[in-house]
Amino acid sequence: MYRKEVNAHSPLRILEQSIHGGLGKGNLGLIMSRHGVGKTATLVQIGLDDLMRERDVLHITLEQTLKHVTAFYDALFDEMAHAESLRDAASVRESVMRRRAIKALAEGTAFTPERLDSALDFATRYVGVKPTALLIDGYGWQCKTVGADLAAFKAVAKRIGAELWMTMTTPSGYVGGPGKSLPETVTGVEAVIDCAVYLEPRGNHVALRLVKDHGNKPVDDVLLEMHSDTMRLAALVSPRPASVPTEGFTLLSGAAPGAEAEFGACAERLGLAEENYSFAGRKVERNRGLVELNDDELRLGDVSDAYLKAHMHRSYPSTPLFRKVMQSIWHQVSTAAEVFAVGKVMPDGTVKGGTGWGVELAKHWKKPVFVFDQETKAWSTWQDGAWTKVDPPTVTRSRFAGTGTRFLEDAGREAIRSLFSRSFGNASSRN
Repeated sequence: MYRKEVNAHSPLRILEQSIHGGLGKGNLGLIMSRHGVGKTATLVQIGLDDLMRERDVLHITLEQTLKHVTAFYDALFDEMAHAESLRDAASVRESVMRRRAIKALAEGTAFTPERLDSALDFATRYVGVKPTALLIDGYGWQCKTVGADLAAFKAVAKRIGAELWMTMTTPSGYVGGPGKSLPETVTGVEAVIDCAVYLEPRGNHVALRLVKDHGNKPVDDVLLEMHSDTMRLAALVSPRPASVPTEGFTLLSGAAPGAEAEFGACAERLGLAEENYSFAGRKVERNRGLVELNDDELRLGDVSDAYLKAHMHRSYPSTPLFRKVMQSIWHQVSTAAEVFAVGKVMPDGTVKGGTGWGVELAKHWKKPVFVFDQETKAWSTWQDGAWTKVDPPTVTRSRFAGTGTRFLEDAGREAIRSLFSRSFGNASSRN
């Protein structure tokens, strides 16, 4: 397939039709989601879309390293070229690399209009890139000068004839879609934002939902189903997984003592992102990536005692604390593409303790699920209605859950550490 035909398959073509002709030069588009869902990958896909149309791109990141963003572009280009059987992929890759400029600023750096001018000067003077797309990842939306900053950013985009796309992590509890307002984070500057889309995790896929469309009120839900690793249309993604950088993976867990704390420690050591779901008053071992769920969010994962007993074949404590624990487990598993647990497989096919509910949810939603049994010291996966012993697995999806018993034994700890080393190498081998 030729370059032009490949680009016609981009999800941006569908989005452009939904946004009354696309974003437009000098306009600001916002990509919103909770942490770890795919904002960076979406921004890279927007960049690739322009690059494939032989347009220059300036990508500015305040959260990732230059190596990470570059690897994302290369991995997603390779996946696209493979899936679409792109002709002369090597020369197209060379053209893409020549037209992009990536500027990585230190994490926590305040991004001002002056820094944008400096990055633009860097791109034009030293890289030879005259961007028609400005991509800004990780802007601090809590800064006091947000209104003036956005107006200045748009003025730069208008002056050079470029579209401006930015990312924003949404506050806890926000869900976007037609008829929804923008998050409170942008209260007072909504008029400066021309278009906005919200990424909603749905298992192995991510739904892209239109929230704002210039001055038009979005009526229909776009609901593009995107592959969670590549942010391309799910139906077009190659069976071969994309080589997503380690930093592009997110562990979903609960930061409880034992197995979950060990999952988190391994993730931090190797540079993976974490989302640890908890609630007010719960004791946790880790604060990295902590997401404290409010009562409304917890209720999303509510389940009756009768339902639990029917599926788990045993009774659980009917205390408010335990109910919240079970509700928080729902959040760990619901957006994960695969699940890993450490515990004990019971004769009835369930897994012992609260861990078993996370495993049961994975089975119910037909997600790949692997359990390391500390007694048999072996991994098993749920297959055809039964547990089947398998060789030690690896993490293959960028958003995965890690859970397990509080009573972690040496064998379980080593199983978790080996899972990470098989999947991502080891800390000493990474830069």
